[in-house]
Amino acid sequence: MRSQITSNMMMSSGVMVARTYVYDWLILMVIVVIGSLLHLIHPFYRFVGKDMMTNLKYPLKSNTVPFWAVPTYALLLPMVIFVVMYLRRRDIYDLHHALLGLFYSASVTTVITNAIKLAVGRPRPDFFWRCFPDGKDVYDQLGNVICHGKRSVIDEGHKSFPSGHTSWSFTGLGFLSLYLAGKIKAFDRKGHVAKLCIIFLPLLVASLVGISRVDDYWHHWQDVFAGGLLGITVAGLCYLQFFPPPYHAQGWGPYAYFEELELSRNAQAANAADVPDAQAMETQNESHLDEQSGIGCMGLTLSPTPDQSPQDMESGGR
Repeated sequence: MRSQITSNMMMSSGVMVARTYVYDWLILMVIVVIGSLLHLIHPFYRFVGKDMMTNLKYPLKSNTVPFWAVPTYALLLPMVIFVVMYLRRRDIYDLHHALLGLFYSASVTTVITNAIKLAVGRPRPDFFWRCFPDGKDVYDQLGNVICHGKRSVIDEGHKSFPSGHTSWSFTGLGFLSLYLAGKIKAFDRKGHVAKLCIIFLPLLVASLVGISRVDDYWHHWQDVFAGGLLGITVAGLCYLQFFPPPYHAQGWGPYAYFEELELSRNAQAANAADVPDAQAMETQNESHLDEQSGIGCMGLTLSPTPDQSPQDMESGGR
């Protein structure tokens, strides 16, 4: 009965889910627009004196992990896994909530990360070469730098804190890690420690991305630490909006699935409760018919066969 209830529920809930969460999708679009607009604002130009340049003269290098690769492994990879799980279980709630949670996690992290970057304006470790491409440093009367490099490069040099690569990596792969932990029931208390390897793998990739940002001299270690903490925190909050904690007995499915399943079971129970009432009424009518026909002795009655009508029984009794 459970499989039948689940099958019927999954077949008829796609449109309902889309209608129920339409406002969440609209708000998500607004957040994405806000995150895009933040890229148009130049960061705060923090005071940078000559004595501070000691820690800001690291070489200007390219990115080990390019910018285009971040959405690939932080968004597309989890989405592919979500779709695979949907094809296996046919659970529209699981697919919808996983996608919506992931998109919210990534978009909220983007807005927070970029807003802090612009407000703090911390110089990157390679800021010297961004500010003075020719290696000739110039300062004003207050001792602050007078940069003569390319404006866009200088602006980017003031966006060190926190690390966007790291926050995006931990928010996408962290969400994926929580999702997988629930699906494989990693904390079912059966002692299958090997399951933890699956959970740790996305987090390991995110950590290596963060380390690469320090190795490339694009970020200080504090930037990476703050970005990772920000990403994993937002991912956890967004995940728990739709799914129970991975260690919960129902951690393998979204809240909405179990709520709808409970409603379906209650409806089935209500329908089943009406059946005995109808049977009791039918039995009472048959008993009344038997009394009229004179069939029965000492409380014992003859049950009609499927091929025998009440008229046949009555004629047989005569």
